[in-house]
Amino acid sequence: MAFTLSIGEKAKDFKLPATDGKVYQLSDFDDYPVLVIFFTCNHCPYVQGSDEVTRRTAEKFAPQGVKFVGINSNSKNTYPEDDFPHMVERMEKYKFPWLYLYDESQEVAYAYGALRTPHFYVFDRERKLIYTGRGVDNPRDTSKMTVNDLERALEEHLAGKPVRVPVTNPIGCNVKWEGKDAHWMPPEACDLVL
Repeated sequence: MAFTLSIGEKAKDFKLPATDGKVYQLSDFDDYPVLVIFFTCNHCPYVQGSDEVTRRTAEKFAPQGVKFVGINSNSKNTYPEDDFPHMVERMEKYKFPWLYLYDESQEVAYAYGALRTPHFYVFDRERKLIYTGRGVDNPRDTSKMTVNDLERALEEHLAGKPVRVPVTNPIGCNVKWEGKDAHWMPPEACDLVL
């Protein structure tokens, strides 16, 4: 089995607290025809560099029923600024148009096979995976990006077409796993070829 969810696999359930003070699980999003779950954090320059592009994509597709949910799974012991209070501060400051959930145990990141921040997963109405990978090809400096893979995947799916490029390599910092070096990845993810 691949470390990262494969195309056609179903979304994994979760029950996580959000910065809005509520707790969410997968079924809370049943009314949305498309669900974008992405692993993100507070400190990563690739996240910070591309958040405004992600915001525009989320706002563009919201009228078509696309819901964005960000999940921070980074160890606060590796990067203290990735802790929950800093998540709340970040959402208050930037007012991003997505929910921001905290996966402190890292079980959700492991279940999805999150590799980097940011790492996007797009699910259809049946919650089957139709796209996974990067948002754009230069998330650290979006002035140099040449393609928005996430937006293209959403456009194709919403037009009733198959997603032409359903898998791309996520570009960003490694997920910061508890008790591990900042650059460590689970062994089964190391020989991953997307």
